[in-house]
Amino acid sequence: MADELELTILMPCLNEAETLATCIGKALSFLDRTGIAGEIVIADNGSTDGSRQIAEGQGARVVPVAERGYGAALAGGIEAARGRFVIMGDADDSYDFANLDAFVAQLRDGADLVMGNRFAGGIAPGAMPWHHRYIGNPVLSAVGRLFFRTPIGDFHCGLRGFSRAAVLGLNLRTTGMEFASEMVVKATLAQLDLREVPTRLAKDGRSRPPHLRSFRDGWRHLRFLLLFSPRWLFLYPGIALLGLGLLVGAILLPGPFRLGHVSFDVHTFLVAALCIIVGVQSISFAIIGRRFASRYGFIPRSGHYDRLLEAVTLERILLVAITLMLVGLAALVWGVNQWAIRDFGPLNSSRTMRPVILAMTALVTGFQLMMSGFMSSMINIPIYERRVAEAPPPHTP
Repeated sequence: MADELELTILMPCLNEAETLATCIGKALSFLDRTGIAGEIVIADNGSTDGSRQIAEGQGARVVPVAERGYGAALAGGIEAARGRFVIMGDADDSYDFANLDAFVAQLRDGADLVMGNRFAGGIAPGAMPWHHRYIGNPVLSAVGRLFFRTPIGDFHCGLRGFSRAAVLGLNLRTTGMEFASEMVVKATLAQLDLREVPTRLAKDGRSRPPHLRSFRDGWRHLRFLLLFSPRWLFLYPGIALLGLGLLVGAILLPGPFRLGHVSFDVHTFLVAALCIIVGVQSISFAIIGRRFASRYGFIPRSGHYDRLLEAVTLERILLVAITLMLVGLAALVWGVNQWAIRDFGPLNSSRTMRPVILAMTALVTGFQLMMSGFMSSMINIPIYERRVAEAPPPHTP
């Protein structure tokens, strides 16, 4: 942009009249002290307490954002920002906007996303509820590091700086509190330069309850992490169930198995069959989910996974599915034949249930694979965009 600045200090706002002037004042003092060419943007999410008038009176630029939600407000503010770098933080006076030097230094050094770490910088008494400090934030941050191998230790710190161009390129979509996790996850998957700086969290200056709802927003964060990692949501549990089912099924297929005083028989064999069915379905969901997410830009493409998915063609899936169904039909015919040999009378359930369970498992698994193969291929259908040439302007004599 022709009037681009170096830094935008962005604050999402929904009825923050008590603390907004203080936050803007600290941000202005930082810009004055450092001489940075910058601006202060308030992304107002529908305040009714005079916050907009306060912000304008303090010299900040107000950007109205009609769509409700923390993420929606930030997305609107980032889009409207004129700074090459953006530092965002809550307008409740819990973060010190007068001391953003470490963020600016890292951004100038080439970082794409600089996260504050409250656990490294210090949390003032009463600034964070105990279940957030010792359960919610550590657990969700650990899940994020496990799922996505990100170096970030505090996923949900509200004070963070980033390159505006880099974050706009991530195509962030969420509108709620999970926006904080989406930014870190997508930046990690896009292999951006992520760094952390210690950040002190003070007790906010509001007299009203915070907008954050612990369990609702915590679940939204966890749900996002799961949905963005088909491996941990579907693939790894599916492999575990399939492996367990195949192992137990192989042990029990010849007959009952005793382990000390415990006897495992046809009922355990049935549980193993269910594990196989659910495991195969879960792995199928992992393939479909990964293909969908990669194709439509939710998850960055990966050469390793793309090669694997390209090898899983519809024809190969159908070949495996038909083979399984034929095995199931053969086992079912054998079971009916054994019943016919006994004039369709009483059978030894321990012996005859095994081929029946095997038959039904193979049939159901084959049918599931067939349907999953068609669904995956539907997602993989190439989409060609027809470009209609614009009509030339009318000739003016």
